[in-house]
Order: sequence, then structure tokens, then C-alpha cells
Amino acid sequence: MNVLDEPDRLHGAHVPIRRGSVRQLQWWEPTPAERVRVLAWTCDCQARFYELCQSGGMVYIRRTVQKDPEPEISETHRWPVQEGWRVWLDLLTGEVR
Repeated sequence: MNVLDEPDRLHGAHVPIRRGSVRQLQWWEPTPAERVRVLAWTCDCQARFYELCQSGGMVYIRRTVQKDPEPEISETHRWPVQEGWRVWLDLLTGEVR
């Protein structure tokens, strides 16, 4: 079967609705980087979506809020890869925002 025959396979994960108290991430202005690799992402069908990015051997989460006239982009600080993946999983399960 062709991947294009299954359009849902092309979507990223959906971040669950925040319920109760969650750990808050610190969000900062984006830091310029020469090379960025996006490792994972959430679906951009919502007004706010996230990407797990790697640059210079470290990972961080990029948040995009779709606004007019242009999107609002912010980033977390950098973590070692293994720690960054743990934070990413916490984001996907609604434990951090």
C-alpha cells in the first residue's frame, strides 16, 4: 500500500489538551543556527504546534503559534539528546507545556 493512500500517516502527533497543573517550559526568542534538523513534530492543523530540533549535538523544542500577519516562534533551551527526547515525550503526554 502506498503511504499517500493513508493520509493520516502523514500527520504528526496531536498534543493533548492541558488538564490540571503541568510543568511549564521556559520559552525564548529563537537562536540562529546554521544547520537544524527536525527530528519529530506535532500536527500543524492546530493553532500551536511543536518541533523537536537538533543542532550542534543538542536538542530543543521549537513552538510555533500561527498568528496573522506572521507566526510567533519561540524555543526552549538546549538539552543533551536523551534528555531532550524525555522532555518531548512529556510534551506529547501533556505533562509539560
